[in-house]
Parts: sequence; C-alpha cells; structure tokens
Amino acid sequence: MKKIVTFIICAMMFQYSCSSSSTQDQHTDPDNENSPESSVWSIPLADVFDGGPGRDGIPALENPGFVSVEDEFALLDGDLILGYKNGDDIRAYQHIVLDWHEIINDNVGDVSLAVTYCPLTGTGIGWNRIIKGKETTFGVSGLLYNTNLIPFDRETRSNWAQILNESVNGDLLGEKVELISLVETDWKTWRTIYPNTKVLSLNTGFSRTYGVYPYVDYKTNTNFFLFPVPKDDRLPLKERVLAIIDRTDARAYRFVDLAAENLVRDTFKGNEYLVVGNEDFMVSFQLDANSDSLQFEYVFSGSEIILRDNENNEWNIFGAAVSGPRSGERLKSSSAFMGYWFSIPAFYSTDIYNN
Repeated sequence: MKKIVTFIICAMMFQYSCSSSSTQDQHTDPDNENSPESSVWSIPLADVFDGGPGRDGIPALENPGFVSVEDEFALLDGDLILGYKNGDDIRAYQHIVLDWHEIINDNVGDVSLAVTYCPLTGTGIGWNRIIKGKETTFGVSGLLYNTNLIPFDRETRSNWAQILNESVNGDLLGEKVELISLVETDWKTWRTIYPNTKVLSLNTGFSRTYGVYPYVDYKTNTNFFLFPVPKDDRLPLKERVLAIIDRTDARAYRFVDLAAENLVRDTFKGNEYLVVGNEDFMVSFQLDANSDSLQFEYVFSGSEIILRDNENNEWNIFGAAVSGPRSGERLKSSSAFMGYWFSIPAFYSTDIYNN
C-alpha cells in the first residue's frame, strides 16, 4: 500500500481555515472514506497527496446568496473575481471567498454551474454540473494532485482532477466535464463592465475571515510551495497566464503578449484562436468556419463590448454578438482558463506563445 504524505504545516493551515459551522449542511462522510488507495486511479497515486482536512473539510457552497454592487463592502478594486453571465443574470464570484471554499455549486437560470477554484494553482474553471444526464454537486475531497484541487461529485463520489477537467478515480473514471466560460478580472473592471452584477454575499453560513488570505504570502513568494510539484522555470512560477488546452497539449499566453495591440490571432494544434485583453483580463475564442473569415479589432472602452469586426458586428467579453448582422450569434468558446504558470506544464505539454 502506497503511503500518502501529509505535510503538517499544510494540515494546520487547512484545519484552521476549514473549521466547521453548525449553520450549513457539511455533507459529512459517515464512512470517513477519503483513502486514495481504495480503487483504480488514472493519475500516479504516488503524486496524490492528502491536504489534511478530509473530504468536505473545506466546505463547498451550494446556492449561495448574492448582494448588489451597492451592498458589497469588502472587495477592493484590485481583488480578483470570476464572472459569469447567463442572459440578464450576471454574477461575480470573488477570490476572497473562493480561497476559503474552493467550489461553489450554483444555479444560474437554466445552467447548473460549479465554480471550481484552487488557491494553490490559481486556477478558476467553470464546470457544468450535469454529468451523463444527471445533476450533481461537487465537493472538496481534501486530496491534491500536482498541488491542484481534486473535487469529488456527490452523485457517484468519483474524484476529479480540476486542471485536467476529468474524473481520475471512481465510477466515472475517464469522464470529461463540460466547461462553462468564466471571465477572470479585477472587481473594478467587472463592475464597470457590468454595473448591475450581483456578487457573492459574505453571509455564507460559515465563520471565515474573508479578505484575509489563508496561505500567508503563497501568491507572491515563488519559493513557497506546500506540496511537491514539477517546476518549469521558463516563466516566473506564479505569473498568471491564460492556458488554451487541446487534449494533452497547452499553449500559455501572457499579459505582456497583449500589451501592444490587445489582440492575438494564433494557430495552435491546427485550430485558430483569438486571444483578447489588456492588463486586467484575458479571454479567448476558437474561430471556426463561421467566424474565421472575420477581421476583428479591439474596441474595449469600459463597456462589455471588446471586439468589432469588418461586418460591423460588436462582440462582448463572453463572445456574444450584441449588435450587427450577427446579433445573437456566439464565438466558439475555447478550452481555456487562467492560472499560475507552474500549474500548466505540470499537467500538459506546454509551449509559450511568441517564445
């Protein structure tokens, strides 16, 4: 039986940050099942680490409350959020809450959304909670692979690798999750683009010091890692990058790549992509037969519109045409997410745009 190593310092930090609350169902596992050695895994078991708190020790949120921009008082302009829009329902999920809960199971109109966020890899990824035709919720297993969050689904109790977007253990082994596009940006930019946004209420039912980062200087200290992980020094290890994923390969884009023209048109693994942004956000779209003939220009000036094309269509930050002859159409979403640089080559064969 292979031994799963637990780092005492990490266990102490996790247990402090994940103390229980009597005001919300903890989904406690009465069988205390959290042994990664119990069945077949598709990832190396020797690289699966026990973070300390156990399954649901870090409590995911379910159908949390939201407040208006006017009622939000804790967020600073530069605080990062993950934004989602479904019709007129616009929501912001702030990192200062996700740092403590890591997964938010939400229903946004007709969309069953899981916002998954790993504070150790800086990766925020939207998942569809409909798996093989059944709605489920996701919880935090307490296990980590390459220092990245391993969620579990409560329908089958299968374990998933967040950055792989795939079940790596259990009945759903090998199953891929459908991605839902989120936009990561700072609070000032998001509320400027969407002044009618709602934002997570801090009244979560749990007693947490939201706004106090639970991992000390982890975000900025490039020498501070809680668990072993491969380290690729081609870029600063904790530089935030956008990763476009194609099966086992990835390409990383940096904010400096957009400094000159705010728009990159690139071909990766035979597919054409549009990467758009500025110093505050990066988003990407996969061009297809319906859109690859369009010529785009960056026109962002604070509203949701970031692109205009040669047909005079205007496209918002989620790739929806909001005016012009193609109004109502959407650019194809790319399989992409933001994260710390080190986390991408730890999972994918990765090249760097313009290197």
